[in-house]
Amino acid sequence: MTAKSLNKNLHSARTAKTDEFYTQLVDIEKELKHYKDQFRGKVVYCNCDDPYESNFFKYFASNFNALELKKLITTSYSGSPIVGGQLPLFQVAGSKGKQPFKIEIKEVPDIDKDGAINLDDVKYLLKHDKNISTPLKGSGDFRSDECIELLKQADIVVTNPPFSLFREYVAQLMENKKKFLILGDQNAITYKETFGYIKDDKLWLGYDNGGTKWFQVPMNYDIPTESRKKIVNGVKYFSMGRILWFTNLDTTKRHENFVLYKKYTPEEFPRYDNYKAINVDRVSDIPMDYKGAMGVPITFLDKYNPNQFEIISSNDIRLNDKTPFKEHGLIKDKDGAINGKPTYVRIVIKNKKVKK
Repeated sequence: MTAKSLNKNLHSARTAKTDEFYTQLVDIEKELKHYKDQFRGKVVYCNCDDPYESNFFKYFASNFNALELKKLITTSYSGSPIVGGQLPLFQVAGSKGKQPFKIEIKEVPDIDKDGAINLDDVKYLLKHDKNISTPLKGSGDFRSDECIELLKQADIVVTNPPFSLFREYVAQLMENKKKFLILGDQNAITYKETFGYIKDDKLWLGYDNGGTKWFQVPMNYDIPTESRKKIVNGVKYFSMGRILWFTNLDTTKRHENFVLYKKYTPEEFPRYDNYKAINVDRVSDIPMDYKGAMGVPITFLDKYNPNQFEIISSNDIRLNDKTPFKEHGLIKDKDGAINGKPTYVRIVIKNKKVKK
């Protein structure tokens, strides 16, 4: 990909409405509290986060010592729509307007000597000789050579990437064998690439995947649905459906058995027309005694324990073998019909605990 086309694609993605979301600090704190031990001695990279606006940077800078980080790296993007707006932490030396730059934090001293690290201390980070700010040569595109070189230095990547580039973003993390904790739309589960990582136990969901998450957006952002917008202290927020944490950091929840109580009946759990599997409409209704293949909602992944369940490919249970099926393992659209009526997207699983 040429530099010209790369910058053009990134500009298109960043100016798309689905990519102008800025995560609230409360949502970051609720999720990150579960991983403290896994950050000790690590280099964290936030490669979609301008420190002027990023609550990810604010979180890691404020908790640098508590997490015992080795280094924090963040790179800004020149096309950020609210840079220098609601979350200015400090003026960056050598920065001109929306010029992209990188910041590397190696030490966060307790400037006011109160025993705690707060935003008053963070403001003076770059006055410390171990912390540096350097202008970037390019636009701050996470796919650029200079940002990839920074990625190679990192142990863990934490950010809210552009949703329109989610496939490419995750592929880059996988290619570089990085640990990560990122936000993404629930529909990303149905992407061929994402589902492949999930099935192969290379990616799973984090902890805080319920409820509504509100994201900061530019004031001129058009939100036609009143219930999905709010303005607090002059800052505009938007809720956009179910947003999940995707990660390959270990979680305790993925080792917990999901308690089942239902028993299988053919009346309650009908079979698909094109698959040797039963349909389960609600995750809570997964039958405890069924040993065969089951199609379950994608929300099942929030309860998924790979020691309790196995995710299998829908290709393996397809009835019509004469027509090669090129889908990526999900039951979806008209192909997942029951008595001719299509169902919603389903993940195919088997219960490992049921004796064959």
